[in-house]
Amino acid sequence: MASYKIALNFEDGVTRFIECKDGEKVLDAAFRNKINLPMDCSDGVCGTCKCRAESGSYDLGDDFIDDALAADEADSGLVLTCQMRPSSDCVISVPTTSVACKTGQQKFVATVANVVPHNDAAIVLELDVDSQAPAFLPGQYVNIDVPGSGQSRSYSFSSAPGERRIGFLIKKIPGGVMSNWLAKAQPGQKLDLTGPLGSFFLRDAERPLLFLAGGTGLAPFLSMLEVLARTGTEQKIHLIYGVTRDLDLVLVEALEAFAARMPNFNFTTVVAEEASSHPRKGWVTQHMPAEMLDDGDLDVYLCGPPPMVDAVRSYFTENGVKPNSFHYEKFTPNAAAKEAA
Repeated sequence: MASYKIALNFEDGVTRFIECKDGEKVLDAAFRNKINLPMDCSDGVCGTCKCRAESGSYDLGDDFIDDALAADEADSGLVLTCQMRPSSDCVISVPTTSVACKTGQQKFVATVANVVPHNDAAIVLELDVDSQAPAFLPGQYVNIDVPGSGQSRSYSFSSAPGERRIGFLIKKIPGGVMSNWLAKAQPGQKLDLTGPLGSFFLRDAERPLLFLAGGTGLAPFLSMLEVLARTGTEQKIHLIYGVTRDLDLVLVEALEAFAARMPNFNFTTVVAEEASSHPRKGWVTQHMPAEMLDDGDLDVYLCGPPPMVDAVRSYFTENGVKPNSFHYEKFTPNAAAKEAA
């Protein structure tokens, strides 16, 4: 019997994955997995179980009334989980917290496989997961406990979902808790991880995609690009990778490899430092392709430090740019949490 993977993304950033059997309603599958999604009547009458389907295909049937879910709501992606029967893998945004649904974050253990420094700018950390490959959405992150510190740090997956070996691109911070630990880390050491987390993730590619990466904010896009390369899409994908210094441009060879695999993908690198000899200097907002922005028929994904995110948002507002959708994530290198929208 066929089954589908359903990602339940709660408003506190926690994501839980469940298997939904062919013909089974999402609400029933969630209860079977001991996740108490909001509900009251379970008959398509009250609308209490209303959520938003971010991606995937499904059938809502005819057993609900307009008061519970109006036609325009259904057309916009709202669903009643008590009536929704998936016919593919789906992502569902649940408008309440994971705690309210009596579930929580998942924890798993991984083993250090490789620690590779890139100049003085970043570190690539590769881990082998001790149990089954973790499920996550491309673009999401985990919290990694720093051994002996009592602290954790948040890092986006740079690898694709479904792999036992997972990767991260970590900014090298002088005196940083994780940077100090990684400087001495050896293969075979164990790390505790919590996740996946975050509402910054790749949706269905139904229109051209503009990716804006700042520094190690490149990481989630590497995960997204690998998924897009494997699944295939005819949509145009353009990535702008902005950094402060020449030495901050890392993993450009990975982007070149994607460009070789995907004829519809290209990228631009930009360096802000005036003393740089890079052919493109300045900020990402100075190098965005006008032909993509003019009519707003595109989806924009942005991941970078807060000043970059704020600058792009201001640029869009001041220039009347209104993308079909705009997803962004701010990160602060020393912080344990992220802000996404």
